[in-house]
Amino acid sequence: MVDAGISCRETETRMARLGLSMRKVKAIFISHEHSDHIRGLTVLAKKYRLPVYITALTMYHGGLRLDDELVSAFIAEQPVHIGNLLITPFIKLHDAAHPHSFTIACGDIKVGVFTDLGAVCENLVHHFQQCHAAFLEANYDEELLERGNYPYHLKRRIRGGKGHLSNKQALTLFMDYKPAYMSHLFLSHLSKDNNDPALVHNLFNTHARGAEIVVASRYHETAVYHISGANIKAYAPLASLQTSLF
Repeated sequence: MVDAGISCRETETRMARLGLSMRKVKAIFISHEHSDHIRGLTVLAKKYRLPVYITALTMYHGGLRLDDELVSAFIAEQPVHIGNLLITPFIKLHDAAHPHSFTIACGDIKVGVFTDLGAVCENLVHHFQQCHAAFLEANYDEELLERGNYPYHLKRRIRGGKGHLSNKQALTLFMDYKPAYMSHLFLSHLSKDNNDPALVHNLFNTHARGAEIVVASRYHETAVYHISGANIKAYAPLASLQTSLF
């Protein structure tokens, strides 16, 4: 599991509706310390005795209290084996203490989890180009943010290079660097106030080039998808449980 931004009970409920169980989860990886990514972590980790992969700076700045035996560190670009999965963290641009994104490989198939991105950087491009599927932040529509009621300092934070990706920035990344074998794009971390799911879906679907475009809701679980590359027998099951504050 990547991040735990909703409560333990809500996570269990959403997984149950998908026919899944927290008992199948073997570890939690934390990208950064903002509350919408760690709110349910402590209860989930303690209840299911799950190892939490997190950096020391994220742990400290998140004010997290976890049993020592549940805490494991990770280092950027050094893969971590969890069962048949290989999780690779990498540094991203975001206004957090030590922010990371992740790719998850299962055999020859790779899925990226790329949210809370202030800008498209070389690290992001490098890892995005390797993915058969990706969760990609499309946080805000530039016009909706500009016309909206957020105070100036928050608007500046969101679009200031270490905040969040706009629809336009995410689309540019997708159009310029989508690998031919990318079959699914899960648009994630949409703002409740500064974006519109239908607008985002239509924008990306026009440029999909064979990829299925799915908008991950903040309010309910996304269906389970099997991701497979051409002539590859393995698959990677996915379910989106992410939430967003912005």
